[in-house]
Amino acid sequence: MTSLKEFFNKHENDIQKGITHKNNLIKRNIVAYMAVNGCSTLAELTQKLHVSVPTMTKLVHELVEEKLVVENGKIETTGGRRPNVFGLTNSAIYFAGINIGRDSIQFVLTDVQNNVIFEQNNPSFVLTDSDRCLTSICQQTDLFLDNCGVERNKILGIGVCIAGRVNPDTGRSYMYFTSSDKSLRQTIEDHTNIRTLVENDTRARCYAEYCNDNQQGGKNLLYLHLGRGVAIGIVTNGKLYYGKSGFAGEFGHTPFFDNEIICACGKKGCLETEVSGMAIEQKIVRRIEQGVNTILREKYNAGQNIHIDDVVGAAKKDDTLSIELIEEAGEKVGKSIAFLINIFNPETVIIGGNLAKAGEFLMLPLKSATNKFSLNLVYKDTKFRFSQMNENAAALGAAMLIRNRIIGVQ
Repeated sequence: MTSLKEFFNKHENDIQKGITHKNNLIKRNIVAYMAVNGCSTLAELTQKLHVSVPTMTKLVHELVEEKLVVENGKIETTGGRRPNVFGLTNSAIYFAGINIGRDSIQFVLTDVQNNVIFEQNNPSFVLTDSDRCLTSICQQTDLFLDNCGVERNKILGIGVCIAGRVNPDTGRSYMYFTSSDKSLRQTIEDHTNIRTLVENDTRARCYAEYCNDNQQGGKNLLYLHLGRGVAIGIVTNGKLYYGKSGFAGEFGHTPFFDNEIICACGKKGCLETEVSGMAIEQKIVRRIEQGVNTILREKYNAGQNIHIDDVVGAAKKDDTLSIELIEEAGEKVGKSIAFLINIFNPETVIIGGNLAKAGEFLMLPLKSATNKFSLNLVYKDTKFRFSQMNENAAALGAAMLIRNRIIGVQ
């Protein structure tokens, strides 16, 4: 093996044949198995990967020599010889994750076990559909890679997630940077010379939530992101659901309301027009202009923009108007979730995003409406909870997904 990049990257187009090619495929499968299942004995690997004992012994020891696998001693058994146990060397390969948000950009660096090694956040970043913004993203990525404390040749992949419609197969965002002939993936890949995956931000968060939640064994999950927009991520039978063109999850553009509010997508009556962070921001400004009292009036009078985080913060200070708007959104979201759980019958519904920080002001009316409008047999089998992850969840999910693609985790 001449380099880790040659070993892992682009192997789906590998034209190498014969025993060397076959052995490399088995070694990738060993790495992928250990990444998912942890430390393993030779006997376990032989049984699970259907490889002979001599071949498995030879290939595992090659991986030890190549510093991808380490021997972790022997394990206790009830009798007979104690077998050696092998695990991945976390310091051998790394993956970067980038979340390009509307008003911030987050970076994480993870090892092969998905542990976060280094993270960085730029809250002053503003996403615009411009060449200047794309150049800034590339420059900030360079700075992160240079300052993360790991040699670039050990970083095998970059997972990038961004809001809006994204097709991971084409690597193209269909909302941002659409004027370029190059896809977003190709632009970042050419700039960094590191294999890149582009993903929708909500799906990336959903995958991180699923991996965090999967300790309980659930295989079917819905993640509802209530940020400045509204979107869902779907996991069915342990797999992210993409749809034909990679656009599944645009739930915020479902026409739930008979109103005349034009959504960002150009249509009227979308769920986003009533319950998104942007919709709540617009509602509270209108109510202030109508003379309704709120502790946010001072900020409005000072000419400052009111963000959904301000509304949530005001609700926690018992601001009546903010509580009213959040509860109203919770009821409407709950009715829409009833529609989802009647169709998907998930084990868990996770609520994340800016609005989730409102806690029970949101969850109580949400669950009440879901219970009212869903089938009882479906509702009683579904667990509801808020996201337990921090703001790097999308970047972490993107890093996980590029890791899976490169090392071959299914």
